Amino acid sequence: MIEVVTEQGPARVHLTPAKGATRGSLLLTHGAGGGVDATDLAAIAATLPAHGWQVALVEMPWRVAGKKVAPMPPKLDAAWREIVAQVRDDLAERVIFGGRSAGARVACRLAVELGADGVLALSFPLVPQGKGADTSRIGELVLPVEAGLPVQVVQGARDPFGSPDAVREALRGALGDEAHDVRVDAAPGTHSFTGGQAIADLVAASLVEV
Repeated sequence: MIEVVTEQGPARVHLTPAKGATRGSLLLTHGAGGGVDATDLAAIAATLPAHGWQVALVEMPWRVAGKKVAPMPPKLDAAWREIVAQVRDDLAERVIFGGRSAGARVACRLAVELGADGVLALSFPLVPQGKGADTSRIGELVLPVEAGLPVQVVQGARDPFGSPDAVREALRGALGDEAHDVRVDAAPGTHSFTGGQAIADLVAASLVEV
């Protein structure tokens, strides 16, 4: 475990090394309502190393401090920039940014700026629950796609923030034919997946192609 000093307090990065030759690193953070002990994140950390991927689970400063509510996006982005800068030398040359929910938004917003080689978006919160399509966050999701980075979205089949089909439709509306370049996988459950191993297997299958 690496403790990272940020202006918002310490963050923690839990490293699981790849088994055998390292193909790359997955730098993965949690959402606004949970931590790195989420079932899907834990399953990914347990599964991906056997496929040659180092997994680095990031506990953001607000979570380490014991706060129950995440800060606004500008503060999340500021912390992510500091974390990436301090752990980059501990990661492989090829790095995929990832996160669940609010963490997925951070990964999408900063992938191009910070030189990531791809993005993994778990439970991307396309539209805030109870809000209309005019509040869609599709603009964040397409940022890495427009830069030519591979993007995988894993979405709960009954996610109230946006079903897999809703994400696909939004991508088509924003990207046209380029939407076919984004892998959108449906997973059991809602915004919180049912069963972490199924998610880990979907991620492993996608990263084999990266």
